[in-house]
Amino acid sequence: MIEKQRLTIDLVKLCDLILVVFSFALTTIFIVETESNVPLQQFLSMRTRVVNFGIIALAFLICHVVFSLCGLYRSRRFSRRRMEMVDILKATTLAVACFVVLSSVFSIRMITIHFLAVFWVVSSLVLGIARLTLRFIAARLRVRGRNLRHMLILGTNPRAVDFARRICANKTRGYHLLGFVDNDWPGISALDEANFKVVSDYAGLAEYLRRNVVDEVAIYLPFGSFYRHSSEVASLCQQHGITMRFNSDIFGLKTSRWRAEEFEGDQYITTYTGADELVPRTAKRAFDLILSALALMAFSPLLIVAAIAIKLTSPGPIFFLQERIGLNKRRFKIFKFRTMVPDAEKLMSTLERQNEVTGPVFKIKNDPRITPIGKFLRRSSIDELPQLLNVLIGDMSLVGPRPLPVRDYEGFNEDWQRRRFSVKPGITCLWQVNGRSSISFDQWMLLDLQYMDEWSLWLDFKILVKTVPAVFKGAGAA
Repeated sequence: MIEKQRLTIDLVKLCDLILVVFSFALTTIFIVETESNVPLQQFLSMRTRVVNFGIIALAFLICHVVFSLCGLYRSRRFSRRRMEMVDILKATTLAVACFVVLSSVFSIRMITIHFLAVFWVVSSLVLGIARLTLRFIAARLRVRGRNLRHMLILGTNPRAVDFARRICANKTRGYHLLGFVDNDWPGISALDEANFKVVSDYAGLAEYLRRNVVDEVAIYLPFGSFYRHSSEVASLCQQHGITMRFNSDIFGLKTSRWRAEEFEGDQYITTYTGADELVPRTAKRAFDLILSALALMAFSPLLIVAAIAIKLTSPGPIFFLQERIGLNKRRFKIFKFRTMVPDAEKLMSTLERQNEVTGPVFKIKNDPRITPIGKFLRRSSIDELPQLLNVLIGDMSLVGPRPLPVRDYEGFNEDWQRRRFSVKPGITCLWQVNGRSSISFDQWMLLDLQYMDEWSLWLDFKILVKTVPAVFKGAGAA
C-alpha cells in the first residue's frame, strides 16, 4: 500500500512538471504571437545556448520544490476542493516570484512582467483543472469501492461518533469504517442508535490488528484519563506501520489551526490562532509595505497641509505619540496627528465620569480637549494617516484590530478579549467598517476575533475597500 502511494505521488509530481512545461511553452507562443515581430516558426528555429537549458531546468526544479513546500503532494482525502485550489494559487504565485529573481540574476530578457503574468494565469488554470480532474476520477473510483482506506476509531465518546458520521456521509473520501474500539461503559449504547458497532475492546486490539486490514486508526480518547491506552495503541500502530490520526483539540479548546513541526529530531504539534503560515504572512507584509509606501507618497501634500494647520492653530507638537499595545503585548509608539490640547492625557482623569462607551475604552463625542482643527481631522480620519509610518516600520498592519492605549488594556477583565493581541494591530478592521465608536465594546471585541478567525488576503482587501466610504461618511467617528 505504501509503495503504491509513493508511486502515485511520483506520477502526480511528474504530471505537474509536464504541465508547468506545457504552460511555459503556451505562454511563450502567446507572447511571441502577440508582442514579437519575429514569426513563431522562425523563433522556434533559433539556436538556444546550453546555459539557457540549464536555467530552464533550474526553474522547473524550483517549481518542484515550491509545489512540495506548499503541500500539493500531501493526502487530500479530508480537504475541500477550494483549499486545494488555494494551495495551487500559493504555489504558482511563489514560483513566479522565484522566476522574477532568476530573470534578474541571469538577465533573461524574455521573462518580462507581462510574460510572468500570463504564465501565472495559464499555469494556475492548467494545474487547477488537472487537480479537479484527478479529484473527480478518484471520487468515482472510491464510490465504486476502489482505492479505499480502512479506518478504525479508538473511543466512543460523542466527538468520535460525530467524526464517524462525517466520514461515512461522504463516500468520495474513500474511507471504509471498520468500527470502534472501546471497553464497555454506559455511553456506548449511543453507537447502536447511530448504527455503528464495537469490533474490539482494548485487550483484544492487538489481535484485531493482526487479523484484519487496517490502514488508519483515529484516536478520540480523553488525553488525561486515557493516556496509557493512547500510548499503547500508538506503539501498536507503529509496529504494524498503520497511520494514526489525532484530533488536535486534545484539551477541548476548539483550536482553530495546528501544524506538525520537527525540532532536533523530535516531533511537536503546534497550535495557534489566526494565520501563521509563511506564504500568507509574507504576502500580507509585502502588501502592507507596498500599499503604505504608495499611500504616503499619494497623501504627502495632504499630510503637509495638515501639519501646517495644526502648527498654526494650536500650540504644541504636530504629532501625538502614545504608547500602545501591539503584537503579543509588545509596546510601541503610535504616530497620529495631534487633535487635542497638549496636556490632554493629564485632563482625562477629570472627564472619566463623562465616558460614553462601555468597557475599558474612553470616548466622549464632544470631548472638550479636542481643538477646532482636531475635530475636522478626526471626522475625516486624516489624523490616522501618520500610522502608515507604523506600518512601514512593522509595528502595525494596514488591516488588523485597532491598537489600544495601555490605560484601556489595563481595564480588560476577560482573557478571551486579549486574544485580539495575538495578531499585529492595524489601521482599519471590521470595527471601522461596522459603525466604529457607535458599537459596544463587546461587539467590537467579537468583530476583532471574527476577523482573526476568518482572515485571508481577500478579507483584508474587502475591508480596505469598505473603509473608504466609511471614512467619507464619518459614521461613528469620535
